[in-house]
Amino acid sequence: MLFDKIQTMMPVLLDGTVDVLNIFVWTVVLSVPLGFLVALGRNLNLGMHIGRVQIRPLSWVIQFYQLIMRGTPLMLQLMFVMYAPSYLFGMKVDRFQATILAFAINYAAYFGEIFRSGIDSIPRGQYEAAKMLGYTKTQTFFHIILPQVVKRVIPPTGSEFMVLIKDSALANVIGQPQLFDAAKKLMTGSSSILPLIIAGFIFLVLNAIVEYAFKLLEKKLDYYKG
Repeated sequence: MLFDKIQTMMPVLLDGTVDVLNIFVWTVVLSVPLGFLVALGRNLNLGMHIGRVQIRPLSWVIQFYQLIMRGTPLMLQLMFVMYAPSYLFGMKVDRFQATILAFAINYAAYFGEIFRSGIDSIPRGQYEAAKMLGYTKTQTFFHIILPQVVKRVIPPTGSEFMVLIKDSALANVIGQPQLFDAAKKLMTGSSSILPLIIAGFIFLVLNAIVEYAFKLLEKKLDYYKG
């Protein structure tokens, strides 16, 4: 009897799992490059000096953006992206597009801080040594600094990927279908918590896969001990 129930529920839950993976993949594709640009923007020495004070408007704007994204709930950001255009401009926003946009700009703020910390962790002596050897700034960054940064940011980036899998459930607040939404509907229809248990197990499996993949990646890059 239990097996029959699970067999009946699985197609709906698997459809919800596909939705989770879509949210995950699109968020990663958009937020990781954007996070890299955020990190570079924070580290760019752009601005001017007024007396002894250096004015860095780009860095300040990026820090303010990160403060908003990291200091307010993702659920609130989802609702704002979904409903604000309608209230302010009369524009309709697709639920999936709103979900991806909110997730992407939120996670880019976190990835930006992770990548910035990774870049700042590289000793300044390596930049000076590369300059002595005749490397340009671009060559120094991409051939010397970036490989070290990638290895150092793998653990925190993997953790953020796992959080992203779980956070996909928050898309339910704007009615975007995904695994948690499917489990809730099945739970209501069957008057059973079994769908939630199965959904929790699926989330666990997805995060186990992500964790394993990042451990393999970390092991692959273990040749560098810096």
